[in-house]
Amino acid sequence: QVQVVESGGGLVQAGGSLRLSCTASGNIVQINAMGWYRQTPGKQRELVAVITGSPTPTYADSVKGRFTISRDNAKNMAYLQMNNLKPEDTGLYTCNADGFGPDSSAFDVWGPGTDVTVSS
Repeated sequence: QVQVVESGGGLVQAGGSLRLSCTASGNIVQINAMGWYRQTPGKQRELVAVITGSPTPTYADSVKGRFTISRDNAKNMAYLQMNNLKPEDTGLYTCNADGFGPDSSAFDVWGPGTDVTVSS
């Protein structure tokens, strides 16, 4: 019913930048929140950034000041601008979208992820 796809990952040197995109599609009436998560090698999946209708997005402490999440509600898209990347930012970045379909049933879907590797 609802699908999420990410793009924009790749290999980048430390100090570089990447911009990730997330697109949700399907029978969407409203998306309440879109978030970026990452699976860092050897660690559990962690929240990177999430954006809702609130004015201020939420960021992990480790990315504050370097990453910026944004959202295009009309296109059901979210972005993650990542600047000053560090090797510890390496991981599989996945996008989540939760909301409601035309039958008022909730959805909470994940994309397959896009891989980010930061070399030193």
